[in-house]
Formats: sequence, C-alpha cells, structure tokens
Amino acid sequence: MADRPAAVFAMDPVNVSRLFPPPLMERLTALLDLGEPGNPRVLSGFTSDAERAALSGVEVLITGWGCPPLDEQVMAAAPRLRIVLHAAGTVRKLVTDACWDRGVVVSTAAEANARPVAEYTLAAALLAGKDAFRRSRLSAHQGGQRSAQESALGNNGRRLGIIGASRVGRALIELLRPFRFAVSLSDPYVEETEAVRLGVTLLPLDDLLRSSDIVTLHAPDIPQTYRLLDRRRLALIPDGATLINTSRGALIAPDALTDELVSGRLRAVLDVTEPEPLPASSPLHGLPNVLLTPHIAGSLGNELEQLGRSVLDEAERVAEGLPLRHEVRRTDLSRVA
Repeated sequence: MADRPAAVFAMDPVNVSRLFPPPLMERLTALLDLGEPGNPRVLSGFTSDAERAALSGVEVLITGWGCPPLDEQVMAAAPRLRIVLHAAGTVRKLVTDACWDRGVVVSTAAEANARPVAEYTLAAALLAGKDAFRRSRLSAHQGGQRSAQESALGNNGRRLGIIGASRVGRALIELLRPFRFAVSLSDPYVEETEAVRLGVTLLPLDDLLRSSDIVTLHAPDIPQTYRLLDRRRLALIPDGATLINTSRGALIAPDALTDELVSGRLRAVLDVTEPEPLPASSPLHGLPNVLLTPHIAGSLGNELEQLGRSVLDEAERVAEGLPLRHEVRRTDLSRVA
C-alpha cells in the first residue's frame, strides 16, 4: 500500500469533528490522504454518483454511526478498498459477506467504547447496593427516614454476577477490583483457568442468577442470546436483587421483565430496552424500583474522542505495516457483538 493511502470518512458528518477534534485530525491526515487539508472527504451514503466516484480510489474507509452497510454495490464502487477502521462498536450490521469475501481487514473501536459502559455499570452497581434509585423516589414521601431493613444494604461482600466476558464484561471486572464485591461470571467460552486469572468465580448461568444480589448483562446480541433471560430464569433471581442491562433489550423477555418489575420483586437499571425507546404507555415509567436511561452508557460527549484515538492508533499501524490491534474477523461474529 502506497504512502498516505487514499481514505474517506463514511458516517453521519456531524460525528467527524466529535470523534476527531483538531489534534487527532491533524495526526490522522498526516497518515492518510483524506482530501484537502481542513476539508476531509466525508460520505453520508453510497448511492449518488458523486459518492460512488469518491469511493473509486479509496483504500481505507473510516466508518462510524450512520454508515450504510458495506454491500456488494459498495464493494464494486470501491475496488481498491482493503481496510475498514470503524470508529464505533459492533460491525455486525456494517460489514457484509461481500466485504469479508473481498478479504477486507476490519478494525473496531469497541474496546474503547467498552470503558464508559463498564464505568456506567460500576456506578449503577454501587448505587444499587445502597438501594439509591428506589429510595430517591421514595424520599419525598418518607421524609428521609431510615429503613428498618438497613442491615441488608451496602456493598461489602455484595454478590455481583456478570453475564458475558465481553470487552465490557472484562473492563467491568477490572474496575471492580478495588471494591469488596464477590464477583461471579457466566460465559460458555471461558475456562476455569481463565476465570481464576480474572479473579472471578465461574458459574453456570442458572447458578449465577440464583446467587447474585446484582446481575449485569454484557453478552452479545446474537441468536444464541435472544431472550437469554426468559421468565424461568428471571424467576431464579433473588427477591430484591437488581438487574442491570447495558447490552441489548433483546436479551431479556420484555413481558416477563415487566411483570417482575411491576410486582416490585426485582429492581432494574435499564439503559437498553425492547422496544427502544419504551413507549410512553409502558408501565415501567415511574416505577420506584426502575431506573431508565436513554442508551447513554456507551461513549458520548467528550468520551467520543477515545473512539477517534483508537482509529488513529490503528491508522498508525497501517502506516507502519503492522497488524491491526483491534481486528475483527468474520468468525468472531458468532460470539461477539
């Protein structure tokens, strides 16, 4: 590949400056030919003649939120394309068989995006151990009175079960180390020796659910995980436990979850739901035992720069002829997001 390979951004244009503030953009344009200085080539689609013409000489595609799938038509319009650097998480809906069949090398910033999700989960878990979400709703009515059940609160030895040793799951395990949680993990791809190295107790899923005060989901949204937590499995979670979901709503049976939460038996912190967003008629709105947030756990605001930095690091490896650090292979998609 020639020096400064031809490249183009393919994403919602508003995200380019958010992902690549001036210092990062300056370094990136020193590595890749992105067009005129200060005016990089940005495509929001691949349908117009001008957009297809812009693809004709492209060797590196920097993709992000808003990029259409890289299908056969895109591959035909971009005969020289060899590398896709994705400035976001999953590439599942972005990269098609046509892209894999071409042998295009694909990298993702999913690991950079995992950190804020893990931080959100840590914060949610710490507050859940104090029953903070429910008590914040009730404080106006109780006048700040202490509960007779206060001995059940606190995070000293709180049992926390992680479903999925994904990038987020592993980042969360690292963040939990300074705290006194008793951490268990369920993941069919993790062996006992690796669990020991991670410092967690490896359990079958049903056993993890039965033995956790806090359950947090970090498994990928794949056919094998669809409705992973169905009515039977939700019923295994102890009364008063908290369920945290920052993965995808499809992993939990929505009607069964609604029944558990409306009854008050379980508590939940839900950053993702099914459907998403929840309709205004959903009974989950306003429940004192439920915290709903609008899919904010992942990178946003000033965190987006870390996704751009991940792409920049990969571009540096391209320039040096090194293998990409965060390459995704077609076979990976059977078990990762």
